Amino acid sequence: MNKKRLLTQAIVAAIALSSTQAMAAGFQLNSQSATGLGRAFAGDAVIADNASVISRNAAAMTMFKETSMSIGFTVIDTDVSVKDASYKHLPNHTFGADDIGSTSVVPNFYIVSPINDKMAWGISAYSNFGTGTEFSSDFKAPLLGGTTEVMSMNFGASLAYRLNEQWSIGGGLDLIYGQGKLKRDLGPINALDAEADGFALGFNLGTVYELNENNRFGLSYRYSPTLEAEGDIHYAGNDTDKLSVPLPDMVEFSGYHLLTEKFAAHYSLQWVGWGAFDKVETNGTTIKDYNWKDAGHASIGGTYYLNNDWALRAGYMYDISAADEDKSLSIPDSDRQWFSAGFTYNINSKSNIDFGATYLLGQDVDVTEQVIAGQPLAGTVSATTRANAILVGLQYSRSF
Repeated sequence: MNKKRLLTQAIVAAIALSSTQAMAAGFQLNSQSATGLGRAFAGDAVIADNASVISRNAAAMTMFKETSMSIGFTVIDTDVSVKDASYKHLPNHTFGADDIGSTSVVPNFYIVSPINDKMAWGISAYSNFGTGTEFSSDFKAPLLGGTTEVMSMNFGASLAYRLNEQWSIGGGLDLIYGQGKLKRDLGPINALDAEADGFALGFNLGTVYELNENNRFGLSYRYSPTLEAEGDIHYAGNDTDKLSVPLPDMVEFSGYHLLTEKFAAHYSLQWVGWGAFDKVETNGTTIKDYNWKDAGHASIGGTYYLNNDWALRAGYMYDISAADEDKSLSIPDSDRQWFSAGFTYNINSKSNIDFGATYLLGQDVDVTEQVIAGQPLAGTVSATTRANAILVGLQYSRSF
């Protein structure tokens, strides 16, 4: 196999694998709780049926009458395909990479504890991103196969205060930790060898308005900074030690309405400031331009309280793509639809188990992108990408 074709196949493999990473992380692939997953996160900034509400709106902690703990995980299985791909050095040859995906496990942990009738505190730990791939040494496209490991954790501490019977406010600090490891080789040539990690400090604010015991609304804002990662980064013969990744701010509005004794409707609108994700830099040098646009999602769901032991839920979300004119092969973003269902089983009056599942359906996206600029085989790759996913969550909650 000649070098041009080897490089072409390596590029396609990297496109598909990076797509898997992006889907697992999602940059906006929600995985904070099994409860929220089962209703497409509709109403999650105000429902407050367990301690995981901290991840959406700290002000909702005032609705807890006793200490509550939730611990769980979400399994994310992605299905990514790249088809009708072409490389300008091979104009009469098209190729693809189908059924390429990975499975990752995203954990979460929350505690909410009332201080008195007006105040409550909470702590949280959950992952916004956690996945990895490692190829065998005989992989046919080693240049862009290799090893990929990326993970982030969000550690939060929050306080909430009840102003009166209707209004509550809350806020907290978010310590974000991220780390990554990337390695790409082509025979004896080390094309990329990077290992970096770093911390960033953000914050969140929120409020809840309780019209009455059956109707309430929540509004929250989360500030996300630029993550500065440091480590050893060797790329195309250049050495550097810093990587800057801008993260988006988020605003969410949610409502919850108990319409009958057994049925409640709930919904959410979320804005995500992906316009901040314009580029990734290292020591002031741009590695990759993204120029994304602000995006967000709208979701609606329902909960049916079957009896004292069981609650059933379902939801639908439409997630708007952040990618604008500059489509990226490494992150094949598209508008997505979420189809979700789940349940709560009350073990007893103090503990319960939540299960949630979502089928995430993406769209075909046509992408043309330059690769390896300035190198002898520089050119463009054109392809159609699609990324779907199945998410399954399990969670245990207990009050004390």
